Amino acid sequence: MMTRVFALLFGLLVLPGLGQAEQVVAALSQSRISITANFDGSEILIFGAVKRDQPTPQDDPLDVIITVAGPEKVETIRRKDRRFGIWINVEAQVIGHTPTFYTVTSTRELADILPPLTDSLWKITADKRILPGMRGLPAREALIRLRKADDLYRTREGAVTLSEDTLFQTSITLPSNIVEGGYTTRIFLLRGGEVIDSYSTTINVQKVGIERWLYSLAYQHALIYGVMALAIAGLFGWGASAAFRILRR
Repeated sequence: MMTRVFALLFGLLVLPGLGQAEQVVAALSQSRISITANFDGSEILIFGAVKRDQPTPQDDPLDVIITVAGPEKVETIRRKDRRFGIWINVEAQVIGHTPTFYTVTSTRELADILPPLTDSLWKITADKRILPGMRGLPAREALIRLRKADDLYRTREGAVTLSEDTLFQTSITLPSNIVEGGYTTRIFLLRGGEVIDSYSTTINVQKVGIERWLYSLAYQHALIYGVMALAIAGLFGWGASAAFRILRR
């Protein structure tokens, strides 16, 4: 299958250009992911080619950077302190919308291919993408540190394979603790520290089956969900007690 896909991408290279010397032609191994009861993560293959309407430039090497950003949400960062012998929350700060997942992969080390100005313009690295106006504040740094610890923020330099300045591919692993929503995938072509073309698409992640039903019930009918949870807990408690009495006889 992959051989046929790459053959198709090569065929697109001979099509007439649209005014750009080099353009991204890309695809994903899957654009929709279903979260079920036994979901333990998913791996997505991102691959593509560079379409040209003139010979390959020889002055600067071609590089590819790929980012995947999860749905954004407002976060509250709490600071704990020891008071009266116990640890309690003493301060809370609400910070702006931040991606729940963010990964950056590249053909080489970012310091060698991505100047700070280009990074600022396109917001590629996590430092430029995640609340740049709050850089240096403890709440922002704590958020980034915690999400890196949960494997939700990653940087994988050299993880994109580029063949003959034409074909590229990489794999992105989505962990089991991702949230549902749209995951924006961006692909950048760079030469000489400048972005010469970009491409964007979306990966849709959604709960299905009983997980989707319980999620909708909890958020749309909280009272019914709470009563049902208490009833189930009581039923299991009674069942365990009855079974214990039978075993003691």
